[in-house]
Amino acid sequence: MRHLIIGSGPAGVVAAETLRKADPAAEITMLCGEAGPPYSRMAIPYLLRGDIPEAGTHLRKDADHYARLRIQLVQASAKAVDAVARKVDIGGRSLPYDRLLIATGSRPSREQIPGIDLPGVQACWTIADARALLAQARPGTRIVQMGAGFVGCIIMEGLLSRGVDLTILVRSGYMVRRMMDATASGLLRSWCEAKGVKILTHTQPTGLTSEGGVLQVALANGRVLPADIYLSAVGVDPNLDFLEGSGIALGQGILVDANLQSNVPGIYAAGDVAEATDCLTGKRQLNAIQPNAVEQGRIAALNMAGRPTRFKGSFVFNVLTTLGLVSSSFGEWQGVPGGESTEVLDPAHYRYLNLQFEGDRLVGANTVGFTDHVGALRGLIEGRMRLGVWKQRLMADPTQVMQAYLAAAHSLV
Repeated sequence: MRHLIIGSGPAGVVAAETLRKADPAAEITMLCGEAGPPYSRMAIPYLLRGDIPEAGTHLRKDADHYARLRIQLVQASAKAVDAVARKVDIGGRSLPYDRLLIATGSRPSREQIPGIDLPGVQACWTIADARALLAQARPGTRIVQMGAGFVGCIIMEGLLSRGVDLTILVRSGYMVRRMMDATASGLLRSWCEAKGVKILTHTQPTGLTSEGGVLQVALANGRVLPADIYLSAVGVDPNLDFLEGSGIALGQGILVDANLQSNVPGIYAAGDVAEATDCLTGKRQLNAIQPNAVEQGRIAALNMAGRPTRFKGSFVFNVLTTLGLVSSSFGEWQGVPGGESTEVLDPAHYRYLNLQFEGDRLVGANTVGFTDHVGALRGLIEGRMRLGVWKQRLMADPTQVMQAYLAAAHSLV
């Protein structure tokens, strides 16, 4: 059996390892779209901060790991998939397959403004991006960053640790709007500003120019900001362009069934590109977080090896550390129609906890500064545990989450 994996992130690596265990005699090939060993993008902030060397970003530390497992790494990107002939074009030649896993992850969204191709404009998504930032960022370097989403927030500490002058532009009214309500975002903004970050909300550039080697960032309000680096961090999009004409059904991502198989038999998807069902709502969606990618890679591989395994559905949660402040979101943190909510707020200490209920079940949460509640919140929400009398106790005191979880878990024993 010839297994071909497109993508060498966490989903691809775990899939390859799972395939080797499940199918010892198989031929396994993994396409690596970037030079060097497979690595974790989530480790890049630690690299920027100086906590780890570049080798610390590698997903597997042993140099012979893939060779020992007889996993062939091919340094190439997929250009097209021929689902009829069962082969993948990698530019100049094609690789045949019996089972194919598409785990190509995401790429940075591209801003459509004049000057976006000028020298000094960067993203922070790849090891190459990190190297460029490390080479340029030094005390006093003026960085204007567009975007304060998940990626934009986790790289702040690495940048500030190098002494840069950092200004963040936020198009919407608040930061990390896809995982935080307005109150949580406001606390995060206050925290960042207290650490020396300048944040401009309801602001976006209209274009970039260069004068004497210095970028000029023109804003919609007429203001112009000088910058040595313009860092574009406006989000990510799934890597799907090479699938045009393949016959693989697409929505926002690759539409997959409960076995993570696409509409084309023998072709599977995992990670950022897989549009699977949510375990709480049953709705299809992309869920671009590493734990989800790892689990989908494992389950897709078992199915590829002929061991039918169902994916229980993705669970939406994010845990974000921004300049030392931990925030999180779980499930339906925005609330549900007809639901109830409760919250506790301590702005002086940057602490906030918001709980969302549907009946006597907890269905979502937002937190800032409440690090002890993460496991209990996930257990209650993902497990769809009934709270019984603990519903009203939590409504009165949301900080009793751990006690509620232990009581609910005990009732299931």
